[in-house]
Amino acid sequence: MQSVITMMICTEAQSVSSITIRNLDPGVKERLRIRAAQHGHSMEAEARSILQSTLKEPERAPARNLYERIRARFEPLGGADDLELPPRLPDRAPPRFD
Repeated sequence: MQSVITMMICTEAQSVSSITIRNLDPGVKERLRIRAAQHGHSMEAEARSILQSTLKEPERAPARNLYERIRARFEPLGGADDLELPPRLPDRAPPRFD
């Protein structure tokens, strides 16, 4: 026998969305029922919790400046702190146009 689960989902703006899942394997529905009972939730609340935790946006690391990103990229390769840079030469005089 095929199972159907229909859920109404509230978003942050309190608008209500609904979803119907057809042709759900009875074993999956039973596992959802058991998991919901273990957590003290209804099947709808448990399914909502599973969807929200599975599909949440990944947390992004705080933005870093270009120097920090370049340094992090080359750190596993030994970094670039030991590079010997040649001495800078004085700037040449700008051309004159008189």
